[in-house]
Amino acid sequence: MINKRLIREMKGSLAFIYKNVLMQWIMLILNIIMMMLIAMTLEGLLRNVLVMNQMMLYLTGVIVIVALRFMLSKKSVMYGYDASKEVKKILREKILTKLNEIGSGYHQRIATSTLVQMCVEGIDQLEIYYGSYLSQFMYSILAPLTLFAVLAFVNFKVALILFICVPLIPITIILVSKLAKRLLSKYWGQYTTLGDSFLENLEGLTTLKIYQADGYKHEKMNEEAEKFRKVTMKVLTMQLNSITIMDLIAYGGAGIGMMVALFEYQSGAVSIAECILIILLSADFFIPMRTLGSLFHVAMNGIAASDRLFCFLDEEVEEDGTISDIKADQSIYLDHVSFAYEKDQNVLNDIVMEIKPHQMTSIVGESGCGKSTISSLLMKEMKIDHGRILVGDEDMAHFSRKAWMKKITYLSSNALLFKGTVRENLLMAKKDAGDDEMIDVLKKVKIYDFLEGEQGLDTPILENGSNLSGGQCQRIAFARALLHDSEIYIFDEATSNIDVESENDLMKLVEEMKDEKTILLISHRLMNVVKSDQIYVMEKSRIVEKGTHEELLGQEGTYKNLWESQKKLEALKGRSL
Repeated sequence: MINKRLIREMKGSLAFIYKNVLMQWIMLILNIIMMMLIAMTLEGLLRNVLVMNQMMLYLTGVIVIVALRFMLSKKSVMYGYDASKEVKKILREKILTKLNEIGSGYHQRIATSTLVQMCVEGIDQLEIYYGSYLSQFMYSILAPLTLFAVLAFVNFKVALILFICVPLIPITIILVSKLAKRLLSKYWGQYTTLGDSFLENLEGLTTLKIYQADGYKHEKMNEEAEKFRKVTMKVLTMQLNSITIMDLIAYGGAGIGMMVALFEYQSGAVSIAECILIILLSADFFIPMRTLGSLFHVAMNGIAASDRLFCFLDEEVEEDGTISDIKADQSIYLDHVSFAYEKDQNVLNDIVMEIKPHQMTSIVGESGCGKSTISSLLMKEMKIDHGRILVGDEDMAHFSRKAWMKKITYLSSNALLFKGTVRENLLMAKKDAGDDEMIDVLKKVKIYDFLEGEQGLDTPILENGSNLSGGQCQRIAFARALLHDSEIYIFDEATSNIDVESENDLMKLVEEMKDEKTILLISHRLMNVVKSDQIYVMEKSRIVEKGTHEELLGQEGTYKNLWESQKKLEALKGRSL
């Protein structure tokens, strides 16, 4: 019924919860007083002894209490909102902090769709838990005790019977909670699975249409949706059955209390006013617990969602380094580095490589040989299994990730442009960049003439740059990378999937940068690496050759074979290598 982890993590919201309980308790006291006034009024009317002044006094008291209860009710709702708002803010900050700790390789630990569901709906489910359930839980204990203390002075026997019946509701809740926990865990598991499939199919809709596989995926989605429907119906059935049982206990207990009160009146143990007061307050013994039972199922849904959330927050993350004063104009040395995404399946084996400052170092090789994995390790996205990466004499693992990110810029073929304007996308690289500075980098990548014919720096960019060509998107992404002005640049297939003119323009710019920057170029097209100071050739997760373009051709090995193969292929396409 109470999740200790949720309480421990969110101490900041407890003050609002206590205030909420206090407001509800004061409303209960006012309600007891109001029922007393009503009981005395009814007794006076039945005995025909109530005078007008006394009646007006009672009526005024009732009106004042109703007004006070209204104001306190608004306060209670406000405190509940403040508690849930504080929690949602804290949890989302924790998730964002965790993502920053993990880095861009977070998707290896959790699916993006699952993360989105967890951040949005999963945390929203906890709004009920903090905004209503916890305060109701405390109030449900306080209310029967308060009513028992009041009614015990009226008639101890009736008060005791009502008080004994109250625990039957939480006993029912505890019994249901064991089934609910398993069922809701299954519910959230199926829900996230359905979300993962939906997002994947949505992103790959074009591919599905091309291969006419959308019908097949449609059937699979229907199967998963049907599983989700069934588990949802089980949850609803469980909720309906438990609510029915709690209603029987609540109304049955109140009914027993009323009957005993009538018998006590018949025997002369209580007066008319006391009997009426017991009847009016009997339901109040059970209403708080009954309300708690209604909130319980929603709260349990939030707890089930939080289990997944805390599993993510508890993920072990490589401890971030502490060195923030980094000299990046030194050689980067990969010292016998090995790495595997899965155990015993290395994608990098004993890599020895030196990336010298103010030079262009290139890595080439067939797809899947491990080229991009090296760039991921250099970006501190993943932890090295064996070996180390040195920057000068210092292990890169000791560097602060935030400080290292200021020294290095990564650009791939699928660099994302965000919805907004060209200006907004460029300012991500340098917040205080002026218009002249932004225009200068746009001119360097030869895109400003086009933008000038549009709206300049305020040219709108749709989601994923869908209103621009591939070459235009990549040029703007390249301009953003230049604006970052870091000491080290990694270009990971940065010119693939674009037109020849754009590729040649951008490669010329990369070659011009090498005298001032440290460049690591990863490219499948060997023409792009010809002017490199050092080329490393990879094959099956290992470095098999290294040297300049001319030296590698002279070795007549893997590099030359790749060169000759590409030369023939380019000739067929009508492009010169």
